[in-house]
Amino acid sequence: MPVSDGFLAQLFGLEGEVAFITGGGGAVGSATAKAFARAGASVVLADKGEEAAGRVAAEVRALGGRALAMAMDVTREDSVQAAVEEATRAFGKVDILVNNAGVNIRKEAQNLTRDDWKAVMDVNVTGYFLCARAVGPGMMARRSGRIINVASILGFRGSGITPNLVYATSKGAVVNFTRTLAGEWAPHGIRVNGIAPTYLLTSLTQEVISEPGINARIMARTPMRKVGVPEDLEGAMLFLASRASGLVTGHILAVDGGWLAW
Repeated sequence: MPVSDGFLAQLFGLEGEVAFITGGGGAVGSATAKAFARAGASVVLADKGEEAAGRVAAEVRALGGRALAMAMDVTREDSVQAAVEEATRAFGKVDILVNNAGVNIRKEAQNLTRDDWKAVMDVNVTGYFLCARAVGPGMMARRSGRIINVASILGFRGSGITPNLVYATSKGAVVNFTRTLAGEWAPHGIRVNGIAPTYLLTSLTQEVISEPGINARIMARTPMRKVGVPEDLEGAMLFLASRASGLVTGHILAVDGGWLAW
């Protein structure tokens, strides 16, 4: 029996949907925005670097999609609220939130300062909360919404590869934030899930991953013997954003080449 494009569009399509993506100017934000746009969604690229978000928005438009770029600081409540209001004015609503903005400070525990700790936790944890809280009322009013939080394999176990104490702690918090919010907001028709990627090759990680010793250790820990790229998350993002995952909430989907299973 041939594959029906209509069936796939019904299951995975996002026509008429609006997705708000934080860290929209980065590699994961870009890959997610393009995947959503190809599935029919309008995308909002929110990033502290408005120029980077603007480049991604232009790439989405070049594909025939609808995109809006804006500057937003996830650590500032007023900035988050203003960005969500602007997105709502532009597209009428926000159906999907992708909490993707993240930072890392790689230092051994004894060298981490309190400011280092706060800087990472403010973006990676508090920022997710502020963004979810900002889009929540609109989703509740429509009794429909999807939130996808980008966690990490390091949210489930210590790194052992490079110093990542504060990052791993923040991603562990994201895992339980996702599960707890999913339970609270399920009665309002809002599904909250997460993605736990393995090491992904991006401009932020390339220097570390390219070190022969570190690369070898990553390969040894990964049954599929590969480092991921942002495009490896496209299918998981579409699944969690679409009708295909209609009965899935509170779940963290590992996209890790088998890391957590081994």
